[in-house]
Amino acid sequence: MDIKLKGCLYGAVAAMTYGMNPLFAVTLYNDEMNPDSVLLFRYLFALPVLAVMIKMRGHDFRLTLKETISLFIVGMLVATSSLTLYVSYKYLSAGIASTMLFVYPVIVAVLMVLFFGEKLRFQTVVCIALAVGGIAMLYKPDGTTTLNPIGCIIVLGSSLTYAIYIVAVGRDSYKKIPTLKLTFYTLLFGALLYVVRILCFSEFVCPPIDRWDMWLNIACMAIFPTVLSFVWTTMAIQYVGATPTAILGALEPVTAVVLGITFLGESLSFRVTIGLIMILVAVCIVIGGKNITDRLLRIRKLFPRGK
Repeated sequence: MDIKLKGCLYGAVAAMTYGMNPLFAVTLYNDEMNPDSVLLFRYLFALPVLAVMIKMRGHDFRLTLKETISLFIVGMLVATSSLTLYVSYKYLSAGIASTMLFVYPVIVAVLMVLFFGEKLRFQTVVCIALAVGGIAMLYKPDGTTTLNPIGCIIVLGSSLTYAIYIVAVGRDSYKKIPTLKLTFYTLLFGALLYVVRILCFSEFVCPPIDRWDMWLNIACMAIFPTVLSFVWTTMAIQYVGATPTAILGALEPVTAVVLGITFLGESLSFRVTIGLIMILVAVCIVIGGKNITDRLLRIRKLFPRGK
């Protein structure tokens, strides 16, 4: 399979699995768990799965001092992004929070242009505009919804830290570390943030032993939006780069819409349909890449401007 196509597929599936976050988190909140406890369980349940995968691949767990520092930094970025996103669910609906989170592809594109000399191509601008516009169409105001300013600031903080993480993982120093190993230590170091917060500011809430539904929620949250999403996101970044991977992240809120229609009986309105189409067009342009640009240029040449 073509490297770029493989990277785009990883990015798309990573986005869809990451979009399952509110499905599990909000359910656990309804059972009186707090963000720090939910996230600590999410990370701790994911670590043994990753450890087994690392051993099956024949990798070791050794790190150099430089790698340890680098992975601690991205671990804090990911943990902060996860924490601020989960806390935002306390102030905003999951739909609004997921919509606002998608500021991060714009931040990624700006960071790549400002700090790494990446050219901001017209194709990239079109993709971002389509994706952001499409996601705006997915938001369905009910006439009574107000945006909590604290929630907005918190979720924008999540977007910023997630964007920095995506850009960082695409750097050469991280590409030398096996993907599973990188993900394992990112989550291990990230979990330390929740431990410190629980010890100093929050409280530890453990589900009752007989609540199998809560434990199943935690297990699914550890597998889908954590292990699978982070591993595939890292692989996508290394194959196709930070900006295309960020744009493919538009499939996150699409997943939320599909889950809502499938499991919660929500309706598919004309507005939402247009939004989905805009996002899918953006994703197709990312996957098609230069081939689509070349075809558009050929079509343009068929209709020369008159002198």
